[in-house]
Amino acid sequence: MYYPEEIIQEVRDRNDIVDVISQHVQLKKQGSNYFGLCPFHNEKSPSFSVSPSKKMFHCFGCHAGGNVITFVRMYENYTFQEAMKVLADRAGIKLPEVEMTEEMKKKAAKKQCLYDINKTAATYFYYRLRNQGGELGLNYFKSRGLTEETMHKFGLGYALQYSDDLVKYLKSKDYDDELIREAGLGVFGEKEGMRDRFINRVMFPISDANNKVIAFGGRVMGDAKPKYLNSQETPVFEKRNNLYGLNFARSSRSDNFILCEGYMDVIAMHQAGFNQAVASLGTAFTPEQAMILKRFSRDILLAYDSDGAGVGAALKAIRILRDCGMNGRVISLKPYKDPDEFIKAEGREAFEERINNAGNGFMFEIKVLRDSFNFNDPAQKTEFQREIASKLLDFEEELERDNYLHAVCEEYRISEDGLKKLLFAMATKRGLKRERVEVSTEFIEPVSKSGDDDPDGYAQRLLLTWLTEEPEKYKKIKDRISVEDFIDPLYRKVAESILEQLESGKTDPAAIMDLFDEIEEQQRVSEIFHTKLSALDTEAEKEKAFYEIVVRVKEESLNKSRSEAGGAEDIKKMVEKKKVLENLRRAGRL
Repeated sequence: MYYPEEIIQEVRDRNDIVDVISQHVQLKKQGSNYFGLCPFHNEKSPSFSVSPSKKMFHCFGCHAGGNVITFVRMYENYTFQEAMKVLADRAGIKLPEVEMTEEMKKKAAKKQCLYDINKTAATYFYYRLRNQGGELGLNYFKSRGLTEETMHKFGLGYALQYSDDLVKYLKSKDYDDELIREAGLGVFGEKEGMRDRFINRVMFPISDANNKVIAFGGRVMGDAKPKYLNSQETPVFEKRNNLYGLNFARSSRSDNFILCEGYMDVIAMHQAGFNQAVASLGTAFTPEQAMILKRFSRDILLAYDSDGAGVGAALKAIRILRDCGMNGRVISLKPYKDPDEFIKAEGREAFEERINNAGNGFMFEIKVLRDSFNFNDPAQKTEFQREIASKLLDFEEELERDNYLHAVCEEYRISEDGLKKLLFAMATKRGLKRERVEVSTEFIEPVSKSGDDDPDGYAQRLLLTWLTEEPEKYKKIKDRISVEDFIDPLYRKVAESILEQLESGKTDPAAIMDLFDEIEEQQRVSEIFHTKLSALDTEAEKEKAFYEIVVRVKEESLNKSRSEAGGAEDIKKMVEKKKVLENLRRAGRL
């Protein structure tokens, strides 16, 4: 554990999970729980549940789940220690020194070394730009209209034209070859040995949201390829999970974010006062980056280049934003190529006007689509309308779909009635009309003797959920169910804690989360505590279902024992399980 159990519990107990999550998700009370739109995936209907009694959250759509500490870790992309500190500060709790295992210490030390070497390299590049040998880089930045204040703000630098200049400097600071290579600052060759990765390039330090330098981007000053070169991914740098400029944009106080293509676009926009500008990192915009932006704003303005490649990138970004439940709008830069060029030519106020007039993302898609069809040809005009209908089907909400349908028909003089009929025909053909799902009258089917009919441990999850929600049922089964009856190792660890809690007379599912360090494990635990049977209307049905669940867990446990029985002790346990199961079947109830 990182902290003593009593400290972790105090942090959890003094941070009401509904209050914490409500700061980021709009929640509405339904029964004893609260529901809202999941912040971890796109959805139109709320499936994100927060339980005050369990002190847990769970999404029935993407299966994200955990306690209040887990939420802060996932939402802010924090480590356990960082999440603990945030919540402890919020509750006015003073944390003791962190207790870490040797493995945790090694990982933390490795990351710290990478942060340190990146900071050292950033300082070195910054110095080189402003001293002898850096004139080429400095002149480039000045030719792009950057002020000294802007260059300082972004820590811009220069990598000299020598192949081992940075490597020599880092070695003089006692950094070894392996760390230099792992940080993405050097490459190893059999003849040359360790040499610089970045040579004759203006340098753009890449910082995470907490202002720690995690990587670099470099633009070459000559004709070498590639024109732009980024650091490789490392334990502190994943391209898909970071955005250039986010460390500044997150505190911009703007109600929108502006998404650009490159470093210079972001820097030029910040210099012009648009501090909400960010860019993806040498790759296409990713869903992970969209979800990061969603934490701060759902209104994203695209300021991509106005050429063919920029339009294509904008279309992909619009779809990603829509899939993540965000509103993507497009800033028109014409007749200029990019934001930097536009601002230099027209100034800040003109760009502000373009922001205010940014076009709807879906209508932008339709406009681009329209340009690829010849309306003088009836066949192409019909195909254009089919494409529109196909895109409209992506809107699950009928009102939203109708609004877009009306807007498109008005813009392109299409029969609204005709497009509606086409839309209905396509929906029917695709089978998008959901059929009613019938609920089986059998609550739990018996398993076969192979024990393979329930590979995901459904009955085990049901039993554990039920015991936490109705702990009084424990007395009915305490002599019939043991920790050994839970086959899955994770379920067994959870069951051990729950049964201990039930014996003490107090259940706390949220505390069990802290037995698991990995988010993926915590999500599995969350799913355990949110497994339910539907269509249980009467007490008689509930009692029958609970009985069947207990029987099934015992059946699975017995089958597992049969398959693994070896020595006399194993056979003895198997006989005991069989006897309990036979008694259960004979009684027909608990």
